Amino acid sequence: MKKSILAVAVLLGTSATFAQDLTSKKGETYLPESGDWSVSIDATPLLGYVQGLFGSNGGASNGSWSFLNGNNAITGKYFASSDMAYRGGINIGMNSVTENAYTAQLDPGTGLPDASGALVVDEKKTSTSMIMLMGGVEWRKGSTRLQGYFGGEAGIGFGGGLKEAYTFGNEYSFTTNPSQTHAVDGSTDVLSTTQKGGVMFGLRGFIGAEYFVLPKLAIGGEFGWGLGLATTGEGTATNKGVNSGGTALEDNTVQTVAKGSAFNLGTDNSGMFGPTGSLRMSFYF
Repeated sequence: MKKSILAVAVLLGTSATFAQDLTSKKGETYLPESGDWSVSIDATPLLGYVQGLFGSNGGASNGSWSFLNGNNAITGKYFASSDMAYRGGINIGMNSVTENAYTAQLDPGTGLPDASGALVVDEKKTSTSMIMLMGGVEWRKGSTRLQGYFGGEAGIGFGGGLKEAYTFGNEYSFTTNPSQTHAVDGSTDVLSTTQKGGVMFGLRGFIGAEYFVLPKLAIGGEFGWGLGLATTGEGTATNKGVNSGGTALEDNTVQTVAKGSAFNLGTDNSGMFGPTGSLRMSFYF
């Protein structure tokens, strides 16, 4: 605890001698002005780095830039005036992964590994996507380097679904090769899986404070209260197998996950807006 307090004190004390000056010796303005933009990062890793410098072992962990929220949305502000700013956030992401693994080539006539020792490739493709948008308004109070602020914002997100497609290097055969284990992850006879995405909505009010330790650089934090609603889609899996009559192979699709929803009201500790009480570092330009 003492080390954490010392780390914060070092950051806050870098310009303590001129605590009430609103311009630096070079004429730089400390506080945000109309037309300024701002971006914020999670200050905890950087404070851990400062704390490490004063640790008993003399070592220091690596400081890093970290997102303020669990959904990795890029957030920022635009100041329409010195005491009012528009807040926004965005995350548009797609991810596609292809995995391959060798498996023995099977003899079509016997279903056993080919005598030549040849190999074929099993393939698995996984894809996901996410779209998240946030917006709000912030008002600020204070005429010194210590400023308070308050406001409201809303957010909406789409996606979070999952698609997996499996391809087997060996052909299926009802008589010699009716079942296969996928070489990538050990799944048996799976052709595809799908988890439909959902919708996430959040509405919150917030209050916070910042102290400008350097011109246009502040350390602060905020708390919020609001509501959140999230839905999840159903999941299905398609498998290859023998039909009910035992006469041929067929594809069979079954539901694996039911639709769901969640609702919360209270202090906002969800991933959409970031953890309540998060310590943040903000840059203004």
